[in-house]
Amino acid sequence: MIGKNIARLRKKKGITLTELAEKANISKSNLSNIEREINQNPSIKVLEKLAEVLETDLITILDLKAENEIQKEYETILQRISSLNLTEVELKEYEKVLEFIEWQKKSVKG
Repeated sequence: MIGKNIARLRKKKGITLTELAEKANISKSNLSNIEREINQNPSIKVLEKLAEVLETDLITILDLKAENEIQKEYETILQRISSLNLTEVELKEYEKVLEFIEWQKKSVKG
C-alpha cells in the first residue's frame, strides 16, 4: 500500500521515478522496489525524504485518509463554484486565477 501511494503521488506531481530517487537521495532500484511493493517495509528516514520531495507528509504516504480528506475539500470547492451559476466570462476569470497559481508554483520550484 505504501508503495502504491508513493507511485500515485509521484505521478500526480509529474515526477519520474529517476527524478524522485535523485531528489530524495536514494537509489533508483530501492525506490522501484518500494513502489512495486517488493520492499514493503522502507525505513522512516527514506519515507521522510520521499515525503519532502513530494511535498506531502508521512500520513499521506502511509494512509489514504488524508488524501480522501483533500479530495472532499476539492469537491466542496467545486460545489460552491457550481452553486454560483457563473457566466462564461466569470469562469474564464477563475481559470486565469488558477493559471496564475500554477505559474507561481512552477516559478517557486525553479
